[in-house]
Amino acid sequence: MSPAWWGWVASRDSLTARLIAAADGRPFRVHLIDQRIGRPGRDEAQALGLAPRRHAWLREVALCVEERPWVLARSVAPLESLHGQRLDRLGERSLGHWLFRQPDLERGPIEISRDAAAFHPGRGPWGRRSVLRYGRFAVLVQEFFLDTMAADQGLPPR
Repeated sequence: MSPAWWGWVASRDSLTARLIAAADGRPFRVHLIDQRIGRPGRDEAQALGLAPRRHAWLREVALCVEERPWVLARSVAPLESLHGQRLDRLGERSLGHWLFRQPDLERGPIEISRDAAAFHPGRGPWGRRSVLRYGRFAVLVQEFFLDTMAADQGLPPR
């Protein structure tokens, strides 16, 4: 992995804040693709320690600069961990913006992947995921960097 990509993929801070800074004044927006209660994938359930066939809150978004998607993200939170959090009201606001304002937020290890987002046909060089926790709340955040971001930022293909 190039050092330029490593800076994006390995960062432990808010990806939303990094994207807004990289947009350099161009319009940034969160485009809501889907949000529902459903069954996570088996690997997602395992990452959260969730029993098979349990339902979870699922959210899929595209993080866009000038309406061009740079990152696809999928978040999965066990229903038991929501504890009154009204994440369904986020709409087209960033989950990351909300998460990184929480006290004592802890990010687990970042898993890096070359796989494209299974939930969307977008193509990209890298993906990552990690579990973020504060108190009894936990959410698996999966982010897939797209070729459009690489092109717009002058990043190498891998």
